[in-house]
Amino acid sequence: MGCASADGRAGPRGARVGAAAPTETTSVGQPAPDLVVERLDGKTLALSALKGKVVLLDVWASWCVPCKQELPMLDAMAGRLRARGVVVLAVSIDQERANLNKFLAARPRWTLTIAHDDKGAIADTLQPDKMPTSYVIDRAGIVRYINSGFVPSDAPELEKRLADLAR
Repeated sequence: MGCASADGRAGPRGARVGAAAPTETTSVGQPAPDLVVERLDGKTLALSALKGKVVLLDVWASWCVPCKQELPMLDAMAGRLRARGVVVLAVSIDQERANLNKFLAARPRWTLTIAHDDKGAIADTLQPDKMPTSYVIDRAGIVRYINSGFVPSDAPELEKRLADLAR
């Protein structure tokens, strides 16, 4: 399952649900674009700075019901895989930081890295066709798997792919 806003887009600034296949920069087998995100602590993080690590880049929003199911599962996954060189980077595309903060306050602590993209630059670049969308990126910065939408049964497959790449 995946979320879409009332106008049929993946989110406030995301791609339309059912849009064409991902652009060349977000296709499996291609290098991930060098995105720069703002972490919640205000520091910036370039995706290229994570080369050498396996990355799960998740694009999500607090208004998306499947995202609300997915994020705690990704957080647990981040804790299990961190020692193996896996980074889980969850980028919220919420326009209002207050909505993001309210969602995050439901848990006392998060293990994964959370960033906020209120301008929609990440969604504009990646063009996810559903919310959430996860991009599994290998140590060389190549996109190896894209999971569009989320149902709880997706979590074991995501974790297996991350663990396999971390070997």
